Parts: sequence; structure tokens; C-alpha cells
Amino acid sequence: MNQPRLSLLLFLLLTLLLIACGAPPAAAPPPNTPAAPPTATRTVATMLPTSAATLDLAGEVRVDGSSTVFPITEQATRRFHEIAPQVDVSLGVSGTGGGFARFCGGETDISGASRPIKESEGELCTANDIAFIELPVAYDGISVVVSADNDWVECMTVAELGQMWAPEAEGVIMNWQQVRSTWPDRPLLLRGPGPDSGTYDYFTAATVGEEGVSRNDFVGSEDDYLIAQDVIDDPGALGFFGYAYLVEYGELLRGVAIDNGAGCVVPSVETIADGSYQPLSRPIFVYVRTDALERPAVAAFVQHYIDYAPELATEARYVPLSPGVYDLVASRLERRITGSAFAGGAELGVSMEQLLTLESDDSADK
Repeated sequence: MNQPRLSLLLFLLLTLLLIACGAPPAAAPPPNTPAAPPTATRTVATMLPTSAATLDLAGEVRVDGSSTVFPITEQATRRFHEIAPQVDVSLGVSGTGGGFARFCGGETDISGASRPIKESEGELCTANDIAFIELPVAYDGISVVVSADNDWVECMTVAELGQMWAPEAEGVIMNWQQVRSTWPDRPLLLRGPGPDSGTYDYFTAATVGEEGVSRNDFVGSEDDYLIAQDVIDDPGALGFFGYAYLVEYGELLRGVAIDNGAGCVVPSVETIADGSYQPLSRPIFVYVRTDALERPAVAAFVQHYIDYAPELATEARYVPLSPGVYDLVASRLERRITGSAFAGGAELGVSMEQLLTLESDDSADK
């Protein structure tokens, strides 16, 4: 037998033996080929219970609350569905106050809030034996907006906002020129979140000086998209809502710069993050019931939410907290620190890092 035919037969025999052993022949790498680097991607399996990572999780997670926080929670829900498609996450938008009423009444597991929980709301939770964990998830800057067709408003003082929205302005301040003489003689139409909204509470505290107090002759809605549309349609309208909605409608709306005594500052990622957009920058939250965390579906969803909060906030057009604050938030969840780090309700100009660090130190001392 000649040499070529012998080589061919040996090759075929070797191939048959490899196939019989279940191992396909592999080509040797070319010389000097570097080894593949280790994968650096974060995996869900390292952060969530195995059941969630293996899609072996079922149950229900009930969420309600703030329309401001809704875009972040919606992003969290979409991501979580990819790894736990059998978990049913229901989302409601009752506003911060309406959400807390359901949460403290035992109807929901998680509540989004654009302000800290009020003392009265906390008392309702206590009366119903509901303990909760407060979890800051992002920063927001309440944006005062006008139509892109409004050509006279660039900057407003906090005092001018208070003049527009104060209870005594009802039926009296009805015209732009009444607020500033250089503005046109044109009807002033006010739009904003309703009294169930934490954004309304915070805005009134910052501008009028008292939380939840304002004129009543404005058009209020828990749907920020309706507020945006009303302002877009009328150059004489002025409204306010969370920063994410300003970004979404950026070509049709303009964010008004606010002068708090240190010059005009427009809402932006930078001014919200560094705290210079005052007094309308604030943290936003989710609250979770401790008893609900005993259910694997809820525990996995909340852990997923906090693990990915910086990315979720960015995707929802909000401003992430600092890495140090997120570490403190994760510790708060892990250690099941209950109650609020705040005195109750809207608080202006607070530092989340200082509050949570003090709380963490106090908890460690106990």
C-alpha cells in the first residue's frame, strides 16, 4: 500500500475513534495565540437567589406609588422579567400619598415615593403592623417647564414661584405681567401634580414654604404625560414635574432656570447631582414591607432593583446616587434597617450620604 493511502486510512480510523468516544476533533490553536481573558461581565447569578437566575421563580410583586419613580420601577420590571418571566409584577401609579395609603393598608408590597414617608403615614403602617425599609434609588430635580413657544421666560426666582402658587394667589394672580412687569399681559395657566403627589408636597414646601399648601385653581393630575401635553399646547402655561419628563419632551418644552439667590441654574444631570439646582433637587425612594421580603419573588425583585439602581436611574433619565450612597442603601436592605432616616415628609437640601452614614453608625452601636 502506498504512503498517501496509508495516511488517509490512519486519519479516518482516528476520526472514528474520537467520534465513538464522544469528543469531536479540535484544531490546535496557532502558535503564540494568547489565552482568552476572563469574562468581566456582572452576572445576575452572583447577586440574586439561584431560583431567579435559573428562571425557576414564580409569584406576585405588587407595586404602586409615585409617577416620578414609575419610570425607574418600569425599567427594573422589564429587566427582572428577562430573568424571572414567571413572576407577575403589577405596577400602579396612585401618586406618593395614594401609594402610601395602599402600602400601609397592606394592599401592596413596594411603594415608590418622591418624598420621605410622612409621620401620619408611618403611624398608619404601625397601626397595621407593617414594618418597612426605606431605600433611596436616585436623585431628581423638580423641573419647572414652559412650552418651547414661550419666548419670555428664561429664569424665575423662588419668590416668583411662591407668588404664583401661594394660596392667596388663587383668583388674583391670573396674568404673567402680574408676576413680573416685563412679562406679557397674557393669561397664566398653571399645571402640576395633584395633592396626592409627593412632587406636589416637595414643590409647595420649597416655593410656598409649607408642604401641601397652594392655590387650588390649577389643573392637577397624577399623570405627568398629561401635564406635559397641556404645557406644550399653550405658551401661557407653566407646570412642574420630575426631570425625566423634561428630558423626554426636551424639544417641545423648556426647563426654566431657578434663582435661589445664587444666580439662575437650569435643571440638568450635573446641577442635580452637585446640588446646585436648589431648592428643587431631592432624593426619590422605594419602600418595601419587611414581611413581603419573606416571599422569594419580592426579595429577588428588590435585590435586583438595588443592584442595578445606577443603571436603572440613568435609563429612566434620572440622576444616580453616588457609589458610596448606594453601598449604604444596599447595607440598609441587607441588614433590614426599618423606618425612615428622615423626620417625616419633604425635607429640603438634605445629604443622603450624611443621613445614611449616621444611621448606619447608630445601628452598628446598638
